[in-house]
Amino acid sequence: MANNNSDITGHENIEILGAREHNLKNIDLTIPRNKLVVFTGISGSGKSSLAFDTIYAEGQRRYMESFSAYARSFMGNMERPDVDKINGLSPVISIEQKTTSKNPRSTVGTVTEIYDFMRLFYARAGEAFSYVTGEKMIKQSIDQIIDVILQDYQNQKMIILAPVVKGRKGHYRELFVQIEKLGYTKVRVDGVVMDIQPKMQLDRFKIHDIEIVIDRIIVKTEDRFRLSQSVQTALNQGKGIMMTRDEKNEVRNFSKFLMDPVSGISYDEPSPNNFSFNSPYGWCPTCQGLGKVEEITEESILPDKTLSIEKGAIAPIGEYRDMWIFKQLEILLKPYKVNLKTPIEKFPAEAIEVMLYGTDTPVPVPSKKYEGTDWNTKYEGIVTFLKRQQETGSEKIQDWIKDFMVVNTCPDCKGLRLKKESLHFLIDHKNIAQLAEMDIAELAIWFTDLEPRMNERQNVIAKEILKEIRKRIGFLTGIGLEYLTLNRSLRTLSGGEAQRIRLATQIGTQLTNVLYIMDEPSIGLHQRDNVKLIQALKDLRDLGNSVLIVEHDKDMMLESDYIVDIGPGAGRHGGAIVGQGTPEEFLKNNSTTANFLSGKIGIDIPKQRRKGNGNTLIIKGATGNNLKNVTLKLPLGKMISITGVSGSGKSSLIHDTMYPILNRHFFYAKKEPMPHKSVEGLEHLDKVIEVDQSPIGRTPRSNPATYTGMFTDIRSLYAELPESKIRGYKAGRFSFNVKGGRCEDCEGAGMKKIEMEFLPDVHVACETCKGKRFNRETQEVRFKGKSIADVLDMTVEQAVEFFENQPKIARKVQMLNEVGLGYITIGQQATTLSGGEAQRVKLAEELSKRDTGKTMYILDEPTTGLHFQDIKKLLEVLNRLADKGNTVLIIEHNLDVIKVSDHVIDIGPEGGQKGGNIIAEGTPEQVAKVKGSYTAKFLKEELK
Repeated sequence: MANNNSDITGHENIEILGAREHNLKNIDLTIPRNKLVVFTGISGSGKSSLAFDTIYAEGQRRYMESFSAYARSFMGNMERPDVDKINGLSPVISIEQKTTSKNPRSTVGTVTEIYDFMRLFYARAGEAFSYVTGEKMIKQSIDQIIDVILQDYQNQKMIILAPVVKGRKGHYRELFVQIEKLGYTKVRVDGVVMDIQPKMQLDRFKIHDIEIVIDRIIVKTEDRFRLSQSVQTALNQGKGIMMTRDEKNEVRNFSKFLMDPVSGISYDEPSPNNFSFNSPYGWCPTCQGLGKVEEITEESILPDKTLSIEKGAIAPIGEYRDMWIFKQLEILLKPYKVNLKTPIEKFPAEAIEVMLYGTDTPVPVPSKKYEGTDWNTKYEGIVTFLKRQQETGSEKIQDWIKDFMVVNTCPDCKGLRLKKESLHFLIDHKNIAQLAEMDIAELAIWFTDLEPRMNERQNVIAKEILKEIRKRIGFLTGIGLEYLTLNRSLRTLSGGEAQRIRLATQIGTQLTNVLYIMDEPSIGLHQRDNVKLIQALKDLRDLGNSVLIVEHDKDMMLESDYIVDIGPGAGRHGGAIVGQGTPEEFLKNNSTTANFLSGKIGIDIPKQRRKGNGNTLIIKGATGNNLKNVTLKLPLGKMISITGVSGSGKSSLIHDTMYPILNRHFFYAKKEPMPHKSVEGLEHLDKVIEVDQSPIGRTPRSNPATYTGMFTDIRSLYAELPESKIRGYKAGRFSFNVKGGRCEDCEGAGMKKIEMEFLPDVHVACETCKGKRFNRETQEVRFKGKSIADVLDMTVEQAVEFFENQPKIARKVQMLNEVGLGYITIGQQATTLSGGEAQRVKLAEELSKRDTGKTMYILDEPTTGLHFQDIKKLLEVLNRLADKGNTVLIIEHNLDVIKVSDHVIDIGPEGGQKGGNIIAEGTPEQVAKVKGSYTAKFLKEELK
């Protein structure tokens, strides 16, 4: 009988036989089921080829095979991975980093489903308040309305009214005819009761209120039947709303729906859609639920008010030339006693207003052709013109107008994304948007003892919903994401954060007997939170799942049940298994990874720290996001690490405050830095370079060769060859982006996109050029026996030898090799590079430029996806930059990098609102002594 760990077929292990995908060397491997297994090895050794391109691809293919033949005909067949056989495979779910959504409507709340439950909670248990008076909204049945009338107006004369028009313009001629046909003779228009006359109509340009007079009655208890008939009719005609007017001319509102008893406004019955910023029923109509609007502002049109119009003060039209608009402006400005030579700062406010937003008065421009006559033309204003073009202009024009657009918080919803009615449903004095703005830790506290703060009806409704919400909040806290807020857009998260959110969602589904495959879930996690993540993965395993992780993290390996090390080198030097076993068995191996883990080899702490060049960059009073009036002092000419737990404010300080300040100073960039008081020391730097993990290109057409600019040199080299000259080929012939040399079948992409009906699109190799991108004639031109297509297929390592005598190309290829990318091909599609690889391609591109010794390099977690061995290589490159006097600033959690830095700045102590202070700075040794810093605690261990 099969034991608990076996699958349906009785296999107790996952057996992979003959895996040859990419660089794998015909591997046979057996790994235990329902265990936490780590795949490790040097970057590019074949870990992902084994985990994702073999095991996951086969699992996915088997899932596709389970569809009916009819359904499969829509999806096409999936390629079989190059493997002989896999036994014991469960259904697979992969959690990668790449698939974060770029849609601004995806938020942490929507992905984790917490916000969906909160919408249900508010729709069913929320209490409505009026946005006009703040009164609690009431809802009355017909009997309640009749009782109130009988009680409050006994023996008084009263008119019962049914409102049909509320605050709208129009003449309403047809409406009066319709009311007369229904048998009513009187209406109340704008507060005055009148008889309906033939051909009666109102002023169509004024705003009107119209009610039908349903009944005039003296309220008596014995007339209850007549009163109830009239009330019912009034509610029918008024679509659920009616009004009464008593002897004192006081009007009172009644409604079957939620209504404000004072002002008479009413709300629709709430449904979960009313609280969704992705639905027209709930979103703020101004920004359509985005919380932000793009506007053309005076500042973007007139960036420099010291200039005159002649010298180009109006950015969209530039300096004076013989153009119609300048002639119009000249005449338009005369009444204001200014002209085209006056600096804008001396213009009166009305002149600027007319210039930007136009005027209805015709502007007489003298005619050149007919002297003494004027052209009376309309001047619409710069902003009005741009707005019109934004809607009707060509794509090119719309792109141009984007330069003058500024993204501002929506003036109506103040960035809360919902319409005002939805924001006035409260539970315990809070609306749903206020909850979405709390970080998860605060939210957990708010939900903890909610029951006593709600009434009995709310408690009955909320019981099950609260259980689900608390469970999901618990998972997010469990993996160290308690500093995020529910309204945080997914596209602002790092790869690691997005992956951990999906991990939390998966744990929430409580599936069993599944094989989870993850790609470095510990990215971007501080050592402190690593413990939480490892626990979450163990929980996933304990539910009865197999968890397979591609990972370089030391703690993760030592805590796992089984380690597989793939190597020994990268690319063609890898693809073999160099060690496997439980952590205890594994450490006895002699593989590079095992030696790093056991401490036989390591990254040495430098004998002495750099002294720097004595200059300092100081940013005072930074208060963006959670920063608490921070003053950042960066000693220049050193290698500096910025550390702190996730969410402590590192990115707010460096990416959103410091980098935009430098970028605006050196390159006049548009992005506004976050609020700060002052900056000193900019004169000691001459440029800033940020190397982040965003992709180097969004299409399969971009690759490391095109990105680093090396491909231009390679094409020029091929165009200079004798064969090219005989055939008359220029450099353009060797481009796969223009007609001529490329394969026209796939238009030089090497791949064809097959659109799937309800699945992501699939790319398959082009049959004509077999993925080579070029046509046969182009491939006949050869350099050292290789065509241009062969060159794109070379690994960086091979290209180093191949181009050794071409200094311009060699420098760029050599740089890619030095940052640890020797295993990628120089034509590898940008879309297949991981975040860490894309970052290192950018780094290589920057390093191959001549540096000035006064450059500031900013790197965001450059060790992502790097093995110990590769970190060593990367540090050599970064040290070389710092040795030349440049400042290298690294945001990093990796202790190997922190311990070799010259200066460490630790931000914290916690994430979210409890962070945002600099709690330690100095050399690693000085920081390690600081009490109350999590980084110090782990750094102390490392420095031993």
